Amino acid sequence: MSHRSFKNHLYAEFGRVGSALASEKRLELLDLLAQAPRHVDSLATEMEVSVANVSQHLQVLRTARLVESEKEGTKVRYRLAGEDVLRLWLALRSVAEARLADVGQVVRDFGVLADEGPVVSRDELAERAARGELILIDVRPTIEYAHGHLPGALSMPVAALPSLLGELPRDKPIVAYCRGAYCLFADEAVALLRQNGFDAVRLDGGWPEWWAEGRAVAAGPDP
Repeated sequence: MSHRSFKNHLYAEFGRVGSALASEKRLELLDLLAQAPRHVDSLATEMEVSVANVSQHLQVLRTARLVESEKEGTKVRYRLAGEDVLRLWLALRSVAEARLADVGQVVRDFGVLADEGPVVSRDELAERAARGELILIDVRPTIEYAHGHLPGALSMPVAALPSLLGELPRDKPIVAYCRGAYCLFADEAVALLRQNGFDAVRLDGGWPEWWAEGRAVAAGPDP
């Protein structure tokens, strides 16, 4: 095989991954699957698109070996093919944040993280949690908490949080986390907690960032 032929074949394989990532919908799918495995209809509902549309995008990701699937009765459930896929997605996002001013502009235009306020860093959380100085809550949907969560975190989905306030102590700070930097669940939870007199802040990042860094997590069986 000639040098050029080798290169052509090799980069064609690399290009399969690049092509699979060249869609905003497929990137959103990777972001959602980073939280927990999901059925196609659940993904379609979350993304507000048709099941057929989601299925087509998932097949592209599956062909590139970025996701895997398994049959469950009449349904098919998808998951990320591995932690390396999560790291790839986070790296792509990080490069876009650093190189594309439009990313920050979109965030500002939509008022996302406009009043983010203080956050608790990963290292600070570990130290303070070990000393029992705070309460950590996971405000993602229960299906995501069941798949995996940070050690010691309480499951308090943001939609149900108003009815769960009575279960939280008022003598310790409360740290909320959700799906990641661009997820608003934690901000909504912090705002609600503060309105009700709690000392609350959000965690730096969310579940995907902690998983990708190899931080200690408690992962339960898939629901």
